[in-house]
Amino acid sequence: MTATENELHGLFVAGLDGDGAAYHRFLQRLAALLRGYFRRRLQQLPDEVEDLVQETLMAVHTQRQTYRRGEPLTAWVHALARYKLVDLWRRRARHEALNDPLDDELELFAQPDSETGEARRDLGHMLAQLPDHQRLPIQHTKLEGLSVAEAAQLTGMSESAIKVGVHRGLKALARQWKGLA
Repeated sequence: MTATENELHGLFVAGLDGDGAAYHRFLQRLAALLRGYFRRRLQQLPDEVEDLVQETLMAVHTQRQTYRRGEPLTAWVHALARYKLVDLWRRRARHEALNDPLDDELELFAQPDSETGEARRDLGHMLAQLPDHQRLPIQHTKLEGLSVAEAAQLTGMSESAIKVGVHRGLKALARQWKGLA
């Protein structure tokens, strides 16, 4: 067994036997190791790391009675962490399957220079048909070039509302555009 395995196993077993301080140290040490594990695997999704650490710690805690003391602890924890990672990928795959990527809608704004005036009129007309909570985020972030934070401050909307407004507004504009074409 490795030093890490020995350390974690000792703390965990002591925790199972009622030593609250050892169990607390085990969870702290395990959280640090899990952060490293998930960071390496989620470099493109750093915001998901802490959620997965917490989900895995909860799984370890709720499943602790299923652990067989003679088995390697790190293998048992690794299986739980891997399941949480797979669950994340499944959730994201379902979510992305239900949502069109923004790139398709952004083609709406890519017009040749010769048609700029006509395109601006069409876009202005289409934007005017959107509700303010979609029109303003698009206008400020995509047309005026403001950041999400600047647009939120200007409109009094939250940053999340700005992002959602842009996404939904672009989808609505794409539907309008397809109806005109």
